[in-house]
Amino acid sequence: MKKIITSSLALILIAGVFSLKAQTHTEKITKEYTFEKKSSDNAIIIANINGSVKVEGYTGDKIIVEVNKSIYAKTNERLEKGKANIQLGVVDRADTLILYVEGTGAQFGRKKDSRHSRSNVGWEYDWCCNNTGNGNGGNCNCNCRNEFDYKMDFVVKVPSSVHVVASTINDGNISVNNVSGAVIADNINGSIHLNKLVREARASTINGDVDVEYLANPTKDCRFYSLNGDINALFQRGLAANMSFESFNGSFYTNVEKLENIPVQLEKKESSDKGIKYKINGNRYKIGSGGNTFLDFETFNGNVYLKEKTN
Repeated sequence: MKKIITSSLALILIAGVFSLKAQTHTEKITKEYTFEKKSSDNAIIIANINGSVKVEGYTGDKIIVEVNKSIYAKTNERLEKGKANIQLGVVDRADTLILYVEGTGAQFGRKKDSRHSRSNVGWEYDWCCNNTGNGNGGNCNCNCRNEFDYKMDFVVKVPSSVHVVASTINDGNISVNNVSGAVIADNINGSIHLNKLVREARASTINGDVDVEYLANPTKDCRFYSLNGDINALFQRGLAANMSFESFNGSFYTNVEKLENIPVQLEKKESSDKGIKYKINGNRYKIGSGGNTFLDFETFNGNVYLKEKTN
């Protein structure tokens, strides 16, 4: 004979299941820093994993950091472990401040070869736990099998003149606003919003849009990439640059009137074990009078909208 669970008992069991997921902890981490060595090369690097990154430039000289930390676990014991493990990591290099997440199981540090890193700045996580070794011929001792989930949302105010490098992977967008330095932004599962820029920028994401707005048109090369999202780039009137556009399923739209095709070019890449690599790039254009500034736009499943401000 089948046993029938009464509705009241079923509700108790369901409530018990959800209560296992209800163990949460939130706190706000606040810090202030100043550059020991002040110069035009001052930079801040924010390397997040789970959560958003918001950077706002202002007229002060301090770096004001707020991190909203959230821990999720199914038991109090695991929650306490997450609270103890996940912390704000800081590396102070006198002229550069680096913020990252400690206690993730991945090691964070400087890489000897930055050519294969996401941002090419030389600081990143070592995800050795996903491999059999640490990439240097040794054994990997870190433990990535966390018994809890976490999220770190960064809100950082910086002197407006600094250079900004911001990255995250899951559960958050990247926003950089009102900085006059160069900007590099890398995301995986989220969008990128860069506002009130005046210098060169690089932005790349896999699942999200890239939105860029310039207060003054850049004079150095920029690159914007999204695999599964649109790129929306807004420039001041009178933009003068060369550009390329590449997409598999996307189209290019613009309100720029003076746009001319540039003849097909054969690009020579660095040599490898298989020899020198060449690439034919036929989607090249001159905007306005052209010049030394090169704008590179690439998507796979998204469109590119390049516009000049109309007033």
